[in-house]
Amino acid sequence: MKVEGASFCRTQLPRVSRTFALNIPLLPEPLDLAVTVAYLLCRIADTLEDEASGAHPGALLDELGALASLEPGWEARARSFARRARLALRDEAPAAEAELVLETPRVLETLASLPSWVHPPIARCVRTMTGGMNQMQRMHGGSGQVMGLPDLQATFMYCYYVAGVVGEMLTGLFIASSPRVAWRHERLTPRAPAFGRALQLTNILKDVREDLDRGSCWLPRDRMAAHGLTPATLTLPGLRSRAVALMDELVAVARRELEVALEYSLALPPEEPGLRLFCLYPLFFAVATLDVLEGNPAVFEPEPVKIHRDTVAMLMRLAQERVGSDEALRALHANGSRASGGGMEARP
Repeated sequence: MKVEGASFCRTQLPRVSRTFALNIPLLPEPLDLAVTVAYLLCRIADTLEDEASGAHPGALLDELGALASLEPGWEARARSFARRARLALRDEAPAAEAELVLETPRVLETLASLPSWVHPPIARCVRTMTGGMNQMQRMHGGSGQVMGLPDLQATFMYCYYVAGVVGEMLTGLFIASSPRVAWRHERLTPRAPAFGRALQLTNILKDVREDLDRGSCWLPRDRMAAHGLTPATLTLPGLRSRAVALMDELVAVARRELEVALEYSLALPPEEPGLRLFCLYPLFFAVATLDVLEGNPAVFEPEPVKIHRDTVAMLMRLAQERVGSDEALRALHANGSRASGGGMEARP
């Protein structure tokens, strides 16, 4: 059953995340499987937050947070949780995510089969994430979906709960798995939340229209108001220039966060190229995504705006070639999508 669970987790990963399917295999064993399981548990939480029908699934999120600790009797509780969580999803929920929720027990079985040193960071991450999702809903969602957060600080808090804690978890796993990383903990630990936060803020900006169509918005209302906007008017064609100006302001904020994320990645030792590339791939993808979003009114249209596949391949190749050189990686980060003349544009 352990092998079966691991096989399920590895197979399910690319069905729910293209980015992490690219970089997790770069990690050494058993770290690769530990991060796969951790990501899937976080994705289950994210699916409940995004795809639950009716009221916010606070009780289910609390259950998931408790299950990640693998306390005695978790097997039966996990089976009950999976049935109820699947029923809570709206009919339009993506099939792969709905299947993942239903297979929560298999993900937890795989977690239980992993070495004991992986358990505390993953359990803490899932508990903090699910608790934070509930807290943000209580503070800003009322009885429905969150439609804008008060200010940038609140947006950063949300980014911490859903991604900054992942940066902390990864750091804990990296330190426990590699003595080379352990002695760099003083450089890594303070930057860990910003690493996850930067990637999440980029995703929020990229997915702003998709979130609005789903009935949610994670942008700061005070910054929207400064541009004469609200969540309800953000996508109106007549206010498009204001919306683009707001997006450009927030893109600049995300770029500053990515600067810290770069320093986090470079704090990982060059002798651990797999760990470096694991972090550098999504970092450079985020830089390229912000290049696409800046000044682009298409981000507020229904069709998603994404970077080209050839740009993804180019950035992966350039990161691999430069993985051992901090100077070359800094230059690549500074040049962004223009590093080799490869441009990006809105997806047709």
